[in-house]
Amino acid sequence: MLKTDVTWPESFRYQTNTEWEPVGFFSEALCNATSFDLMLGFFSSSAINILSYGFASFIYNGGKMRMIINDILSSDDVTAISMAHDGNNLPFFDLKNLERLSYTLNKRDKHFFECLAWLIRNDRIEIKIVRMVNGSGIAHTKCGTFSDGINKIGFEGSVNFSLTALIHNKESLNVNCDWNGPADVGRINGIQKSFDRAFKGEDNDVEFVDASHLKGYTTVKTKSKGLEELLNDELELIESAAEANIPDNIKRILQKTKSKVERAIDKIRNIEKAKENEPRFPYPAGPRPYQQQAFENWKKNKQKGLFAMATGTGKTMTSLNCLLEIYKSKGYYRAIILVPTLTLVDQWEDECKKFNFGHIVKVCSKNKSWKSELDAIKFQEEFNYSEQDPSYIIIATYASFARDSIFKDLISISSKINKKLLLIADEVHNMGSPRILNRLEGVKYVRRIGLSATPERQFDDRGNKQLRKFFGCDNSENYTFEFSMREAIDKGYLCRYNYYPHLVRLTDEEMSEYMKISLQLAKFYNFDNDSFPGSDDILMRLLLKRKRIVHKAANKQLIFNEILQEWYNERGSLKYTLVYVPEGNKPDSFGADLYDEAESLSDDDYSDSLIDQYTSIVQSISPTTTVKKFVSGTGDRNQILDDFASGKLEVLTSMKCLDEGVDVPRSELAVFCASTGNPRQFIQRRGRILRTHKDKHRAIIHDLVVVPEISLVADSYKMERSLLASELKRVRDFALLSENTDFAYEELSPILDYFNLSLF
Repeated sequence: MLKTDVTWPESFRYQTNTEWEPVGFFSEALCNATSFDLMLGFFSSSAINILSYGFASFIYNGGKMRMIINDILSSDDVTAISMAHDGNNLPFFDLKNLERLSYTLNKRDKHFFECLAWLIRNDRIEIKIVRMVNGSGIAHTKCGTFSDGINKIGFEGSVNFSLTALIHNKESLNVNCDWNGPADVGRINGIQKSFDRAFKGEDNDVEFVDASHLKGYTTVKTKSKGLEELLNDELELIESAAEANIPDNIKRILQKTKSKVERAIDKIRNIEKAKENEPRFPYPAGPRPYQQQAFENWKKNKQKGLFAMATGTGKTMTSLNCLLEIYKSKGYYRAIILVPTLTLVDQWEDECKKFNFGHIVKVCSKNKSWKSELDAIKFQEEFNYSEQDPSYIIIATYASFARDSIFKDLISISSKINKKLLLIADEVHNMGSPRILNRLEGVKYVRRIGLSATPERQFDDRGNKQLRKFFGCDNSENYTFEFSMREAIDKGYLCRYNYYPHLVRLTDEEMSEYMKISLQLAKFYNFDNDSFPGSDDILMRLLLKRKRIVHKAANKQLIFNEILQEWYNERGSLKYTLVYVPEGNKPDSFGADLYDEAESLSDDDYSDSLIDQYTSIVQSISPTTTVKKFVSGTGDRNQILDDFASGKLEVLTSMKCLDEGVDVPRSELAVFCASTGNPRQFIQRRGRILRTHKDKHRAIIHDLVVVPEISLVADSYKMERSLLASELKRVRDFALLSENTDFAYEELSPILDYFNLSLF
């Protein structure tokens, strides 16, 4: 501050070759002011060498500056500029020729101009260049004012802004301070009025010279430095001045300036360090427009909502942006995130860290210390002695959340923070399983977000209704926010793709067994409403047997081999290939979403055998191709996905494990060998393939469709026609968004005609 942090002479007069040098006044005033009005005559390089020592500190204080200076156009100055290239000293700056001038500047001069440029870029300086109206003489005024926002001082004297005047000449400078009484205030006001008249063009003795080139030059052609860099430059100049041939009293003044600069640098570094660790959106451009719109819709819906967003459009980022907006508004972030798989626990943790969210607790079997970490959060909530609300994120699997002991731990973190904690349910349809649905009444968190590409649960009206109510969508048929795959592809958030369905015929032996089962299933089938009745053990076993025949179809593997062989012949590699192998452990054409827990009808030996067969086919085409199975129980999943993304691992064969949330953006070729009637599965799987990547221009999808040849007069014909129509929904959805829609129609037209079905 000008009044308290500057040591003033009793006389408030500065004079060269005394303890109170004029240069000391300017250095200290700059370091303690926030505004500076300067009106002077000669504007020389020598003076700037001295003023450089306080300029960056002035900027750090938030300083704003106005300056009125002479135009320097004399023949002597032009000569000096041209001679300067030969190493001669430059006495005056020609501000109308900055580009040429820049080649002559020394380090201190450059620092001054870099500070000047910083002020210009940030609209914190105004410069007026003036000349006498009659064309003779110069405007030789030497005065100005400093202010720190509280106090104001004015100065006036014989001092020119030249090294000779400031240090060597017998020059004097009088200072008036507003705390010294009415007389000083009057003198300050007089200086200010004189400056303002000239600055506004109301002084009839001078006229303005165009100064627009100053802004253009400093904005475009001078190096743009940050404030910390300017302060560091100033610190370096002050340290080098200690060895220069200048009076000791000036060195002592510069030492005071050095201390202020060092404190400013420390503060900036602490602020920058805090900013580095502060939660923020991971990418400089910020959230995508639709992601921000999702937040606005959620906020209007009382911070509850279901986000129905196509796989690959950034559901994770969208929900975490909502958490970030809470942080920006409230100063804290707290969330419980529920996910279906262990792989997604790790992926969500990685995404949270991208936002600089910390204090993340993973409640799952992989983290043995989760209980103590959760207890620490409870203690922090109950005995929080700091003024700042604690922040944390808890990530749990649905399987963990469904367990009584863990559910009680999560719900009882603190009854006081229900309005502060955000519940994010990823792949929210999982929340509709009976074991979790029955717990929703006990969940009191007010802020809620449900995420899924397909929030609706198949064959589960009760679960859908309760989920809609829980997430605040029960009074509307729409979701809180929707972003379709078509929109995502058209706007470039998902890549375009070609789709190739392949008709697969059953062998005679397979067809014979298939027909036996079909005739038995026909006895259960309700031909009036084209559906099967409710759950029945015999029916379920028949459906499972039928599905196994479809999945194990020998011709599937033949066609799969042909697809890979053709791709390998074209590319010379199978890199970035994803294969969905049939799991065959439940009849997904019936009640698919009603079996979210472990399957009693599963047959792991059968599934393992099947995936081994497909993996073997890959290796038979190219023995050097690296291929890995990605199934439940696979260890090092994150490493496998990293290796696949880098190309170190070329082919992934998977059963269901890549359905939900797992990020595989580099996949270019996908082969769907599993026939699925569950819309969620094929929508999720397609989304996996359509993730964008800088080196990926289009995805290729091959889909194997098994079509049994049923006689038109067979008792089961109508049932088979209905079941085929259900499976063709997948084909239709895939084809409609593809780049080669006509191909799918042409490929399937014979079977469509036979069963009297339409693809579209």
